[in-house]
Amino acid sequence: MVQPSQRSETNEAEIRLMGLILSQSALVGLAIGIFDAGIWLVNDTELVNGLTYAMGAFAVQGLAYYFFKMFFEHNMQERARAADMERQRQTRYRGMQTEFDNRRSEMELRMQEAQMEAELRWMEANPGKMPPSWGIQGGQPQFASQFDSMFNPGIPMHEAQIQQPINLGAGDDKKKADGTPDKRFKKKKEE
Repeated sequence: MVQPSQRSETNEAEIRLMGLILSQSALVGLAIGIFDAGIWLVNDTELVNGLTYAMGAFAVQGLAYYFFKMFFEHNMQERARAADMERQRQTRYRGMQTEFDNRRSEMELRMQEAQMEAELRWMEANPGKMPPSWGIQGGQPQFASQFDSMFNPGIPMHEAQIQQPINLGAGDDKKKADGTPDKRFKKKKEE
C-alpha cells in the first residue's frame, strides 16, 4: 500500500517533470522560430548553427531554471509546507475528537453500569419489591411516572352524573309519561 507522503512526493515529481517538458518545448520552439527568421547568429554550416543554438538553449534554460528556483519554488515549497502542516493538524484534531468521543461513550457506559449495579443491590436487599427507579410509589419517579403524567393527567375527582338516555322511538315498546309501558299500541300491531 502506498503511503500518503509517498503519493504526494510522486505527484510533486510528476508536476516538476511536466513543467520541465513544457519549458523545454517552449524553448525549442523559440529557438526554431529565431533560427527560421534569421535573427541571431546565422552561419553557413549546420554544425556551427547547431552548436551555437545548443549553447544558447542551454544558457536560456539555465537562466529559466535559476529564476524558477529563485522566485517560484521557494513560494511553492512554503505553500506545500503550510498545507502539510494544516493536514497534520486536521489529522491530529480528528484523532483527538475520536478519542474524546470514545472516552465520553465509555464514561456513559460506566455510569449506566453503576446505576444498574446499584439497582441490582437494592433488588437483592428488597426481594419482591419494585426498585424506586421504576417509578413506583415511594421511589424516585424516573421512567414510568414521567410517561404516565404526560399521557394520563390523573384520576377524575368529580361525581359522575348519570343521565337517562333519550328514547328516539327506535324501540318496540311505547311508554307513557310516567315511564310505564303503553299497551294501547301493542294491540294494533298484533292485528
